[in-house]
Amino acid sequence: MSYFFKKTNLLMLLILSMISLLTVNLAIAEVAVIVHPSNTSDFDQSIIKKMFLGKQKSFSNGRTAIMLSVSNTDPVMTEFNQKVMDKSNSQIKAYWSKIIFTGKGTPPQEMPSASEVISSVSTNPDSIGYIDAAAATDAVRVVATF
Repeated sequence: MSYFFKKTNLLMLLILSMISLLTVNLAIAEVAVIVHPSNTSDFDQSIIKKMFLGKQKSFSNGRTAIMLSVSNTDPVMTEFNQKVMDKSNSQIKAYWSKIIFTGKGTPPQEMPSASEVISSVSTNPDSIGYIDAAAATDAVRVVATF
């Protein structure tokens, strides 16, 4: 009997180790909201949330904001929606479906990768986007992390 319990305990330890390794790899430490370095507008979570819901369409400097998002297959989108928007991906999708249907707004433009978001934001002073904070470069200004 003790041989059976030793094998079972070893198997359980192995399974728990694998689960903990997988969850560590899937977790994203921080999401960074980025703008062009010349953008000196003020930002807080409330303003960022309003912008990405289409409720605030311009920066505090008066310029119209162009919102950029990572692809919906990127886990950063889930993190952003949970941490900043306080909503799930499906809730955000349903929200934008309604807004588009009524003609009241345009959702953030999805980019294929963080590097594309960085490239677009670094070349357009009117852009705002979000990426994994670890991917941020000197080409953009990080205005908030979540």
